[in-house]
Parts: sequence; structure tokens; C-alpha cells
Amino acid sequence: MHLPQDPIMLFSVINMKLRDQYGSLDLLCEDYHVPRSEIEQVLLNAGYKYDEKTNRFI
Repeated sequence: MHLPQDPIMLFSVINMKLRDQYGSLDLLCEDYHVPRSEIEQVLLNAGYKYDEKTNRFI
């Protein structure tokens, strides 16, 4: 599965996967072979920041 390019869809999919399947953003990125910095930058540009304590973008 490829991750969505649209930031809002990406936000939704990433948070769902973090909630249901992955204990950290690093594990998700490793499985999808995507640099963590790339996901964080796309979502930061859309106004979302990763919160390690809650393991989700807010």
C-alpha cells in the first residue's frame, strides 16, 4: 500500500495506522520505506505535529 499524497488524507491514514498497528512513527516509516522526516514535513506544512507521548499527529 502506498501512502496518500494529499496531506489531509495522509494525516488520517497515518493516525489510524499509529493507533491500530504501530507503536511508533519510526516503525511505520520503516515498514513503508519512507523517511520519517518526509512524513513529518508534509504534515507540518499542513499544520500537524507528531506527538511522541500520544503517538499521533495533532
